Amino acid sequence: MRNIKLLVSYDGTDFAGWQTQPGRRTVQETLEKAIAAVTQETIRCQVSGRTDAGVHALGQVVNFYTTSKLPAEQFVRAINAYLPPDVVVRQAADVPQSFDANRDARGKWYRYYMHVGLVRPVFLRRYVWHVPWRLDVSEMQAAGQCLLGRHDFRSFETEWPNRMSSVRTITYLQWRQQGALVWLDIAADGFLYNMVRAIVGTLVNVGRGYWPAERVGEIVRAQDRRLAGPTAPAHGLMLMRVWYDEELDIGSEAELPIFLED
Repeated sequence: MRNIKLLVSYDGTDFAGWQTQPGRRTVQETLEKAIAAVTQETIRCQVSGRTDAGVHALGQVVNFYTTSKLPAEQFVRAINAYLPPDVVVRQAADVPQSFDANRDARGKWYRYYMHVGLVRPVFLRRYVWHVPWRLDVSEMQAAGQCLLGRHDFRSFETEWPNRMSSVRTITYLQWRQQGALVWLDIAADGFLYNMVRAIVGTLVNVGRGYWPAERVGEIVRAQDRRLAGPTAPAHGLMLMRVWYDEELDIGSEAELPIFLED
């Protein structure tokens, strides 16, 4: 039995999220059916983390077990032949039997996109939150500094508690702007349900001038979701990368506003 690791990208617009749901189109079911068509086996994928309806992924990680003799590099073309245009396998590799895409993940990097201006962007509408207000990005950056490090983030978790612990460590948080496009890069050892989107909604309230930057620290300490900002729309969020044994190096990639593919 082989264990195959896949790097997958998808446009989450027309999916009801990652996890299989009866009567709904999901990334998991779509991918498992494509792999099964190649291997002629019943396939169950493990994933680094479930994404919600409308959320996109550039670097989702999946693993599955198979008895297929197909060389790993040929899985890319073979699986893609059975996938719709909004999902693609970018890489495939044999990994140790013990590898689990979810359990072994050391952290994730998410990006959230916004378009700031009075006129909404037609061609980016699936991938950005259109914000018609002026935003002070420097204030949003300053307000976000108190989120760095290890904290209990239950103030940014929908339906707390839905995990054994709401303590997480944010290792990177950076806002950037290029013209009308504003984006947040955030990396952590793990994220709670809707955590990134709640953080974005909270920091946007600071950027709009509704709240002083100091209020974000108060929200963290209060451990009360009702005190934080709104949950930002799903379609602005993208899972950029998951890392395992290697070190995460966002580097110059975080300075580029485009949706990178290599």
